[in-house]
Amino acid sequence: MRQLLALLALCCSQALAQYPSKPITLIVPFPPGGSTDIIGRIAAEGMQRELGQPFVVDNRGGAGGAIGAKAIADATPDGYTLGIATISTHVVNPVVQKDLRYDPLKDFTYVSQIAVVPNSMSVHPSVPAKNMAEFVEYARKNPGKLNYGTPGVGSLGHLIGETFKYSARVNLTHVPYRGAGPALNDALGGQVQVLFDNLPSSLPHIQSGKLRALAVANDKRVASIPDVPTFAETGLPLVNDPSWFGLVGPAKVPDEVTKKLYSALVATLKHPEVQKRIADNASLPVGNSPEEFRKIVATALDNTRKVVREANLKFE
Repeated sequence: MRQLLALLALCCSQALAQYPSKPITLIVPFPPGGSTDIIGRIAAEGMQRELGQPFVVDNRGGAGGAIGAKAIADATPDGYTLGIATISTHVVNPVVQKDLRYDPLKDFTYVSQIAVVPNSMSVHPSVPAKNMAEFVEYARKNPGKLNYGTPGVGSLGHLIGETFKYSARVNLTHVPYRGAGPALNDALGGQVQVLFDNLPSSLPHIQSGKLRALAVANDKRVASIPDVPTFAETGLPLVNDPSWFGLVGPAKVPDEVTKKLYSALVATLKHPEVQKRIADNASLPVGNSPEEFRKIVATALDNTRKVVREANLKFE
């Protein structure tokens, strides 16, 4: 029996030493075209170079990212199925969705945050408001007539939208989508007049004039759109928190594998080309430790529960 256990331990050790020996699947819990997909693919391409194995991106949209997050949590913890975590999947959904079937802290192995990303509020050019003050005035005169699109019920966009409604004392109608990409498409077409989204996916359309940005959620203005104020500058500090994207796996991924993944991601984020691509998407690379990443999520969960409770925010 001892010999068998020793043999199994040796085989396991050799397998870990050879990791990765086959392609790695990266689950992105939103459809193609959104910020999560953009940042996820940048990280995947870099880590593919560092680890010498293909990264296959698997978009699993729906339920504000909960479907993809559940698929990550349910995967075999061998390091060959990873995923992108967001505030939507690991903070907002756990707070606002009553029937969520995963625990954001217990059911995942944390590797590192990839990037910190400003959020944005933009409107279709048909909306007769050039700035936030004009928009709030217009919305108050037309209660319930303006629709706002988000990546789904319980998504970060939904939390921002409801927090905005509470802070600005306006009545907007929520239209949930299966991801930021579909919501963005309808905002560009004018089917919804307002979009709460991570900035990277909206940025090129803001710069081209197809959308009009009214504010960004960030600690300072974004260099690529310097005329757009932060929510705090418009008198709405409660809406001003930026977003982030991180790399996770299912719970109980071996420590040796997690360390290899962490090292590969940190090396990726130090590459000048990757830094430029992330900066071009109005984001900042991070690369913090697994322990730091987990602590950030735990703190964000506590803070979000407090905001939702004290502001009596509704998510329906």
